[in-house]
Amino acid sequence: MTTDVTDTGLGTIRTGILGGGFMARVHRTAARDAGGELRAVATRSAAGGRDAANALGAERAESDAAGVLEATDIDVVHICTPNATHADLALRALRAGKHVVCEKPLATTAQDARILAETAQARGRVAAVPFIYRYHPMVREARARIARGDAGDLLTLDCSYLQDWMLLPSDDDWRVRSESGGASRAFADIGSHLCDLVEFVAGERIRTLSARTRRVFSERSGQTVDTEDIVALLVETESGALGTLLISQMAAGRKNALTLELHGSQQTLRFEQERPEELWIGMREESRSLLRDPASSVADSARLQRVPAGHAMGYQDAFNGFVADVYAAIAGAQPDGLPTFADGFRSAVLTEAVLDSAAQGGRWVEVTA
Repeated sequence: MTTDVTDTGLGTIRTGILGGGFMARVHRTAARDAGGELRAVATRSAAGGRDAANALGAERAESDAAGVLEATDIDVVHICTPNATHADLALRALRAGKHVVCEKPLATTAQDARILAETAQARGRVAAVPFIYRYHPMVREARARIARGDAGDLLTLDCSYLQDWMLLPSDDDWRVRSESGGASRAFADIGSHLCDLVEFVAGERIRTLSARTRRVFSERSGQTVDTEDIVALLVETESGALGTLLISQMAAGRKNALTLELHGSQQTLRFEQERPEELWIGMREESRSLLRDPASSVADSARLQRVPAGHAMGYQDAFNGFVADVYAAIAGAQPDGLPTFADGFRSAVLTEAVLDSAAQGGRWVEVTA
């Protein structure tokens, strides 16, 4: 089971949230599950902050971000605002002595993300980015099996992250414009999750990549679009494994189809986020589907399993496990696999490498950090 902060001796973690949308609700649920107490919420307007505080069940609404960032009764700030605001808010929170959970992308440039990672380390603050697919128990199962050599040498990978919420020209969102979402949309939004999962499970980094991007519509709802809808990648890992990654927010019928398939010299391991209770294991002589079961799982998987086998776990459970680890780290624990601002910096470096390669017609680019 995940560690609850009430077991750490620190007492109640006092939480503040910036933002009031869907992700704020997910963070709120996870914080409460971890034993946290939601003290304050702020959004872009005082009225919006009051509405969000009522919806989220916060003790109070603050009229602006400073009211949360500078509050003496808040230990950790969750940043759930548009992408372009992340770097400034996270840096202000760290300088105010707060621990920080910041939605990805951590920053819209690698340089800003580097500053945040270095500041968090220098100030001794817990600073985390919700790459929460790490927290599906069967992802941890796959990671452990690769680490102990069950799959053999990594040869190839075949991975994708497909959605359809931007399929139509009438589909619009603040993320499609770089001024609010950053220079990349599809990759920074979901490709970042896929690459983080590849590196986390495989235990090695992407060394070089070749990328092509596509923007299907130049306008959405009458407004200019300047970010990509689709990204196709060829990658090479540190050990020489070759792989293909397809990222699209225009794949009809695919709602959140994150698929990780790693081919080793002995076994293939396949995880599908829309079927999170399963891990497919392929071998020359047979193939089988391993179902989640805390009684037979490796320890790092079993600790994240909140319910017995046969009782489905999903996205919110994974998010709860992530925030529980964040709050345990605030209390002094060192949970394995917690995604930090260093991982957020890594993601920003990958994003810039993808955009650089695509701008040069798919030229192979070395990922330098």
